[in-house]
Amino acid sequence: MADKYIFEYENENEFKKLESALKKYNMLAFKKLYFEYYPMLKEGKIIGNKIKTENGQDYYDVVLPTDALFAKVHGEVKLHYKVEESNKKIIILSLSPEDILSEGHRSELVTYKGVMVSKQHSEKDMFKINLLNMIQK
Repeated sequence: MADKYIFEYENENEFKKLESALKKYNMLAFKKLYFEYYPMLKEGKIIGNKIKTENGQDYYDVVLPTDALFAKVHGEVKLHYKVEESNKKIIILSLSPEDILSEGHRSELVTYKGVMVSKQHSEKDMFKINLLNMIQK
């Protein structure tokens, strides 16, 4: 039987805010994270890309499924975590893109052509969306 890993958080409050925004604005990524990736990690199946090793801890990130247009405008949705093999711990670090997810948690975001638009730089986001739509045609 494989060893079970324990989840801990580097900053649980901030992570739960990002996770809540992910659930609200990207249900596909949230379901994959919650119902597939978390159970795999708890079972000890390390997934994703190894980023670095530092002080005996391995750092990973996992790309979550999302709309292609969203990924091009805001970046891929990723879970960042580190593994402590000696203690059988997985420490959840963050979800990215943090800026749009944390903004989505603080206030209701609007969408433009089906993609979330940041209130801080909405013109830039709408320009990217229009440009990507023109390229696809």
